[in-house]
Amino acid sequence: MAEPVITVDALTTHYGAQCVLRDINLAVAEGEILVIMGGSGSGKSTLLYHLLGLLEPTEGAIRILGMDINRCSNRELEDVRRHTGVAFQGGALFSSLSVGDNIRLPLEEHTGLDRSTIDIMVRMKLEVVELAGREHLMPSQLSGGMVKRAALARAVVMDPRLLFCDEPSAGLDPVVAAGIDDLILKLREALGMSIVVVTHELESAFKIADRIVVLDQGAILASGSPAELRAHPSDKLQRLFNRQPEIPDFDADAYLHRLMGDAVP
Repeated sequence: MAEPVITVDALTTHYGAQCVLRDINLAVAEGEILVIMGGSGSGKSTLLYHLLGLLEPTEGAIRILGMDINRCSNRELEDVRRHTGVAFQGGALFSSLSVGDNIRLPLEEHTGLDRSTIDIMVRMKLEVVELAGREHLMPSQLSGGMVKRAALARAVVMDPRLLFCDEPSAGLDPVVAAGIDDLILKLREALGMSIVVVTHELESAFKIADRIVVLDQGAILASGSPAELRAHPSDKLQRLFNRQPEIPDFDADAYLHRLMGDAVP
């Protein structure tokens, strides 16, 4: 059996004294789309930062493409990142560069390809994301959906084995968001990459995911296929899926003590 492209083993991390991720274990198979979900403050963004090698855990290990990213050399980490694409939530396009220049930037920085070859690769990726002929436009001239597509084109311009997407359909109207979902599925089919998506969009998650991991208060609440999670018995999970607020137990004595400024006995 092939080694997973991502393995997270007993990952625990703190911000100061606060534990924000607790004993996280997961793996991503070659060609799989894994969606990470959870409510606000659940730890999904922190987990993404760890997978990108931007944070070092308190405990545990993360292997990306066979490399322990917290114990490898800078050169080895850079090699891993050459095989990894990232599409950031807001697009993160350079406002002073055209769409075409934004997309060609990774090729100019990390390859020795000549200009004509780079131009061909840029046009190919623009075709894939349905932005052909828009390379001359500036980011300020793009709609929200076009910014997301351009960001995806830049993320995959070097044909990475692994793609990370942070809230790819956030802030888009339903029709445009559905188009981004279709594009993610298309990229997986066309380029054969593994994809990790962090999102709070339920419809998007159930459409694109092979498997979903749901975080709650820094721990994995549930993991499985969309069908398995829809049938999961957890009340907390079903409230998340049905957009029902969690109502905390009301302690009248504790509430009174808080109002009076007293310490709760």
